Amino acid sequence: MEDVIRRRAIVHGAVQGVGFRFSTEGEADRIGLAGYVRNRFDGTVEVEAEGEPHDVEKLLRWLRDGGPSSARVERVDVSELGPTGDAGFETRH
Repeated sequence: MEDVIRRRAIVHGAVQGVGFRFSTEGEADRIGLAGYVRNRFDGTVEVEAEGEPHDVEKLLRWLRDGGPSSARVERVDVSELGPTGDAGFETRH
C-alpha cells in the first residue's frame, strides 16, 4: 500500500448553491477517500481529502476540471497537510 497523504483544496468561483458539496462528497466516496467538504464564509469551498496519492490526485483533478456541471471553478489552491486518520468523507456545515 502506498503512503497516505492529505491535501486541502480551496475552490474559487461560482461554487456555492450549485450542489458542489453534495457532488464532491459523492465523488470522494466513489474514489474511496476520507475527509470533508464545507462552504466557507468568503464564498469558496474547502475540501480536505486523505488517501493514497493517486486517489487524492483523482479528486483534485475532478475539482480542477470544474466539479459538478452546475459549478464554475475559477481556480483551486492546494496545500499539503499531514494525515489525520479520518474514516469516511463528510459534508460539514
